[in-house]
Amino acid sequence: MSLASGWRLVVFFILIACASIARGESALSIRQIAPGNYAHRGHDDVATPANGGDIANVGFIVGTRCVAVIDTGGTLAEGRALRAAIRAVTPLPVCYVINTHMHPDHIFGNAAFKADHPQFVGSAALAQAEASRADNYLRALKRELGSAAAGSEIVAPTRTIDGMGTLDIGGRTLTLRTWKTAHTNNDLTVYDEKSGTLWTGDLLFVRCIPVVDGSVVGWLDDIARIRQMNPRHVVPGHGPLDPPFQQSLDAEERYLADLARDVRAAIKKGETIQQAVDSIGVDEKDKWLLIDQYHRRNVTAAYAELEWEQ
Repeated sequence: MSLASGWRLVVFFILIACASIARGESALSIRQIAPGNYAHRGHDDVATPANGGDIANVGFIVGTRCVAVIDTGGTLAEGRALRAAIRAVTPLPVCYVINTHMHPDHIFGNAAFKADHPQFVGSAALAQAEASRADNYLRALKRELGSAAAGSEIVAPTRTIDGMGTLDIGGRTLTLRTWKTAHTNNDLTVYDEKSGTLWTGDLLFVRCIPVVDGSVVGWLDDIARIRQMNPRHVVPGHGPLDPPFQQSLDAEERYLADLARDVRAAIKKGETIQQAVDSIGVDEKDKWLLIDQYHRRNVTAAYAELEWEQ
């Protein structure tokens, strides 16, 4: 490509970005946490009309050939804002949209990238998990966000990972890995080899309480394995970007280990699930954000899992 042609291409994408802004598609705020790695921090909250469902950390990695998006946010509108942020950084095409798991705050922005014709990438278990909850997720999104949910839809993966896989975006190799059932049964992490940056999805919560929608036992096992990766930079699914890695895992592991221990003790004593919910974790009140919304649910999930443990 000649220099003149290259500049014409850059100008073309600048015009696209300007057109997006003119249509009201303002860019999502982003931070470069490592060379080529850009992340947006979501609100530490549940989805509301005020925050527009922008509650998860999302972002993208820029290679020399193309861009890989990692989670797209809670609505079509957020996905469009993320796409505008990408266009403000690079004219390179989006070749991959990676979903770290099935939850609405990470996937409903996918539709904003359909016109780019990327490969939508996720765990081999993602499509079935999304399909089984699609109707409930859409109803909840419309109930929680009203008009802000307009146009949001689930876009199923077109490329799946079972175990380990790699993506080449030009000058960067991304290693994708699926995990034992933990936060969900379809968790996936992304590791940028070049910068040493790990995108954990919701296998790591920082300050916000971990949410068990899979297996507390599996999650504890996954944490032990994730800890060995020891990346230079990390993007958790929720909470501050690039936090101290080992200390953040310590806090999450302590919460989940205490949850499992206390639920096992309650079961051994013959307590009902309601008794366990009412008594376990009362001392966690000031340690986590959103504890009122999710802790009792975590106790319920752990009780249902551990009740039949041998």
